Amino acid sequence: MKIFCTGASGYIGGSVAAHLAAAGHQVTGLVRSAEKADAVRKFGVEPVMGTLDDSAVLAGAAQAADVVVNAASADHKGAVVALLDALAGSGKAFIHTSGSSIIGTQAKGERTDAVFDEDTPYTPSPGRAARVALNELILSYRDKGCRPVIICPSLIYGIGHGANRDSVQIPLLIKLAKKRGNAAHAGPGENIWSNVHIDDLVPLYALAINKAPAGAFYFVENGELSMRDACFAINRMFGFAGPPSAMAMQEASAEWGEGTAENTMASNSRVRARRARSELGWQPKARGLIEEIEQGCYRE
Repeated sequence: MKIFCTGASGYIGGSVAAHLAAAGHQVTGLVRSAEKADAVRKFGVEPVMGTLDDSAVLAGAAQAADVVVNAASADHKGAVVALLDALAGSGKAFIHTSGSSIIGTQAKGERTDAVFDEDTPYTPSPGRAARVALNELILSYRDKGCRPVIICPSLIYGIGHGANRDSVQIPLLIKLAKKRGNAAHAGPGENIWSNVHIDDLVPLYALAINKAPAGAFYFVENGELSMRDACFAINRMFGFAGPPSAMAMQEASAEWGEGTAENTMASNSRVRARRARSELGWQPKARGLIEEIEQGCYRE
């Protein structure tokens, strides 16, 4: 198949594009610079120069492809509309990447007990209302003659397979621990995130391309962990003595930025990937997050 991928030099998009190219598909990928074009070529991806604001470039690349994978931004409405309008009436698949912070709670490091699957109703936090509205717009295109599908991963860990090899939360915690000589979490660190290894997430895109029905939405996870437990594992990896430290939210915001601190590092995001397992036959098998920190790629 001919597959066009946005975010082809990014962590998720680059890993997906490289995987699909290795499987024998003809993959093109959106990149912003000659340097990134050279980087994606190494993984068998043909670069398409442009940005998410170049509607004509996006539309042309989408129309030339059999499938579009949007992994550059969960929030860029203009790019989504340009791609979907180009696919309307074609019957082609549009695989969009969202993120499970849509059900997140701005909990300042406190634990919440609510767990969500694809059928659980929820009200997004103010910081994620626009993303949820965009997801609803994407799925509405099932009535416009194409096949929109949303993949919604939780915290992703592991080394990427494309040009960008790092995810967000765990590298941020590791970088901070290196700087301070001790791991640190926002607030008490009891907040819990579901998580999934990049090696388990990537094959789900191929399954969705082949099998997902129009309008399908999939949470993606294979376990969950508190930020405090992740920090304990980081301290063990580095051989730092004692427990991790708790940062006040003001300190966490100064370290990571207020949006990242509130919505990514101190929030809860607990989901269950029931539909991916039952409908697509997805079977995650990579090592768990604690083991990956203590014995896997982060130690290396």
